[in-house]
Amino acid sequence: MTEQMPIPAARAPDPRVQAIIKLAILAVGGQGGGVLTGWIEDLARANGYDAQATSVAGVAQRTGATIYYIEMAPASGRVPVFSLAPSAGDVDILIAAEMMEAGRAIIRGFVTPDRTVLIASTHRMLAVSEKMVPGDGIADADAVRAAAEVAAARLIMADFEATAVRSGSVISAALFGALAASGALPFPRAAFEDAIRASGKGVEPSLRAFAAGFEAASAGAAPAAAAKAAMPAAPPAPQGPKALMAAWAALEARAAAYPAPAADMARRGLAKVVDFQDAAYGAEYLDALDRVRAADSAAQGWVLTREAAKYLANAMAYDDVIRVADLKTRPGRTARVRAEMGAKSDTVMAVTEYFHPRAEEIVGLLPAAMGARWQADPRRMALLDRLFNRGRRLRSDGLPAFLALWLIGGLRGWRRRTLRHAEEAAHRSAWLARALSLAGRDYGLAVEVIRCRRLIKGYSDTHARGLSKFDRVMDGIALVEGRPDAADWARRLREAALQDEGGKALEGAIATIRSFV
Repeated sequence: MTEQMPIPAARAPDPRVQAIIKLAILAVGGQGGGVLTGWIEDLARANGYDAQATSVAGVAQRTGATIYYIEMAPASGRVPVFSLAPSAGDVDILIAAEMMEAGRAIIRGFVTPDRTVLIASTHRMLAVSEKMVPGDGIADADAVRAAAEVAAARLIMADFEATAVRSGSVISAALFGALAASGALPFPRAAFEDAIRASGKGVEPSLRAFAAGFEAASAGAAPAAAAKAAMPAAPPAPQGPKALMAAWAALEARAAAYPAPAADMARRGLAKVVDFQDAAYGAEYLDALDRVRAADSAAQGWVLTREAAKYLANAMAYDDVIRVADLKTRPGRTARVRAEMGAKSDTVMAVTEYFHPRAEEIVGLLPAAMGARWQADPRRMALLDRLFNRGRRLRSDGLPAFLALWLIGGLRGWRRRTLRHAEEAAHRSAWLARALSLAGRDYGLAVEVIRCRRLIKGYSDTHARGLSKFDRVMDGIALVEGRPDAADWARRLREAALQDEGGKALEGAIATIRSFV
């Protein structure tokens, strides 16, 4: 017979444990998470609290944040025992230095509606996993915001990154201000400011950002609604001699005469193509777009023409060696890089360009007939690969490298004689012809074929992968052509191709089609 052990009576929670304040910070490199942790630790000790701070480093290259963890309790004269890391359901204050870090904290259970004050910045720093997706891999910030509203006991959200930048500091100072405004710690504002002063580094900018973060949090700054995908700004209007400007004006008038749903996109596409090459190339663009318009109608809303105006311009303004060199030596690039790096007027900045040219890029610069012969000769391609296919670093802030890039970028007059241009033109013509052949019998499928040009982008290996996916999608479309749901399957194939770099999702979609065709 088994003896039944008595169930012990439930013990009341230890008030000493309940007095411990538990705070976690999720931040990535460059956001000052360590500085913020130091301020909080110093703040607690200066106000009669025992405190302990630890950190667990995240994975490099923005696939994970560092978790800084702080526990504090009123000093009692005895050495307290604190935890080394946060536990799910046991965090009082969670500070997320980026929107997706707030989402990760919620997923890990660090944010709970019975106790957690969540302070989060609404700005985005895209993770590597988001950037790797060939299509739009950006995570849904609205979903994180909705989850935060449910998961947290109190929620404070604002763009603390922008607040800090406007104050000439970094986000850690603005988040410290938001923490002070939250009232989640039993210390007055002056004590927070004293902690910044005691650090002795960057005090004035940090205090300005602290004040701005305090105000944003106190005002209950609600995150702005997610911006809708906006049409990118058109390239600047071409400038040049009077004769060329007259040619541009004539082209612009042709684009403006397109039906209203397509006119604006046609003007933008024209500007992009002319900026890429010249006015004659712009006329080619409009001639091709005229053929699409002739196959379209108002009854269809001119969708085919509008989509062709966009993707035809992208196809004609492809990235080749000349284009890449041209973009790297344009006057506004240095100013843009300095602005992105936050460089001051007296800051000396070095810019290193990384190149890895393949034999295909070199052959692509040769005259079309000669380049085709070299490309068909494995020995010549192997020789070019040995000579050029190696990592190169060029300091474009120096004259020799800049001059070399500037000379290559100035070869646009030669571009239309090259093998690469001949290949691009032939591929573009076949793509348009296929779409136009479908327009009369399956308008929706014709539109999807036009949109599939989105798969081809970039330079070198990126371009080669995109071209391979495009060809596989076109083969898949051929399998469903004639079916009433062909346009839907074409869309699914394109979206599958954009899901991952290796094309596994696309292979799965094609296998599905083959299973019923």
